[in-house]
Amino acid sequence: MKFLYEDESFSFEALRAAGYASYSGAELGEVLVTCRRIPEGDEEAWSAEWAATAARVEQVGRDALAAGHRISAREALLRASNYYRTADFYRREDPANDAESARLAKSSQQTFADAAALLDHPARAVRIPYRDTTLPGYLFLVDDSGEPRPTVLYHGGYDSTLEEDYLALAAGALRRGYHVLAFDGPGQGSTVRDQGLHFRPDWEAVVTPVVDFALTLPEADVTRLALIGTSLGGYLAARAAAFEHRIAACVLHDGVYDVHETFQAIAGGVLGPLTAQSPGVRWAVRNGLWTFGVADAAALVQAAEAYTMAGIADRITCPTLVLDAENDQFFAGQPQRVYDALTCEKELILFREAEGGGEHCHEGAIAQFHQCTFDWLDTVLS
Repeated sequence: MKFLYEDESFSFEALRAAGYASYSGAELGEVLVTCRRIPEGDEEAWSAEWAATAARVEQVGRDALAAGHRISAREALLRASNYYRTADFYRREDPANDAESARLAKSSQQTFADAAALLDHPARAVRIPYRDTTLPGYLFLVDDSGEPRPTVLYHGGYDSTLEEDYLALAAGALRRGYHVLAFDGPGQGSTVRDQGLHFRPDWEAVVTPVVDFALTLPEADVTRLALIGTSLGGYLAARAAAFEHRIAACVLHDGVYDVHETFQAIAGGVLGPLTAQSPGVRWAVRNGLWTFGVADAAALVQAAEAYTMAGIADRITCPTLVLDAENDQFFAGQPQRVYDALTCEKELILFREAEGGGEHCHEGAIAQFHQCTFDWLDTVLS
C-alpha cells in the first residue's frame, strides 16, 4: 500500500507515523507537508524535517500548557513525541555515539511523559525489577477507582519504543476497560540506549518478572492477564507464553514463526558496504547490530537462529490470537505456520489489503487492529 513514497521503507514509516492520528498522535496535514520536504530515500532530510516538525509542534504544546489549555497541550505533545521518534528512525549508523539520535530519543520520551500527565486516564511511569537492574514501563489505568480489571502486558518489537506503545495499543485498550502495563524489554527503546541490554531469544526471562510485577498491582485482575507483542514481538510474546503459564490469553501482532528466515533474506545478502543497500536493508541491518549487540550482518543472521517457535509453539496453553497481514513484507506466511503449530485454543485473523489492513502490523488500520483484538479478548477473558 504505497503512501507518499516509492521506496517501500519510507512509505511504510510515513504510514506508521500518520496512522497514530487515531489517538491524537499525528495530524495528517503535518505528515503530508513534512514528507513533501523530504526527497525520496534521503535519510538525512528525513531526520532533519521530522525533527523540525516535532520541535514546532512541541512548542505549540508548551505554549498551550502555559496558557492553561490542557487538551490542546496534550494533543500537541503526543504528536511531537511521535514525530521525534520518527525523526530518529533511520539514525542507526552509530546510535551509541550519535548525539542527535540521543537528543531525539530523549525529546520523544520527555514530550510523551509530559503528555501522559495530561491524559484523562491515570498514567504512571514504573520500573520493573529485572535481573540486577530494572526495565522502564508505564502503567495506564482506566480510572483511579482501584477496581481490578483485565490487564494487558504489552511490548513492541524490533524498533518500538515505550512511548509509542501508548498510541499503538494502550489508548485503544483503555477505551475498552483494560488496564495496560507497557514496557521496554532488552533491545528495545531506552534499555539498549541507556543500559546496553540486547535482545534475547528466551523472552520468558523478560516476561516472567513483568508478570511478577503485575501480581503486585492492586488494580490488576491477576486471573485475566493478557500478553500482546507487536512485530518481532509476535515471536517474543509467543516464546514467553510457551513457558509463562500465568498468562490468560496471548495476542501475536503478528505471528512470527522463524526470525532467522527473515534476517537471512534481508541481511544474508549484504556483502558490500551498507551504503550501497536500500534504505530498508540499511536500516534493518544497522538496527540489528545495535539491538542484538553483534558486529556484522553475518553475526546478526547467526544470532537470529535461536529465535524460532519450532518445537516450542505446542507448549502454549492459553487461548492465542494470531494476526496476519496479506501484504506483510517481513514475515509473509509465518502467522499461518505459528497458527498451525499451536495446540491450544486459537484463532487466526487475516487483515486484507483491499480493506486497508494489509501492511505489516496493519499500519494505517489501527482501528481494525484494536477492534479485532479487543473483541476477541472480551470473549476469551469473559
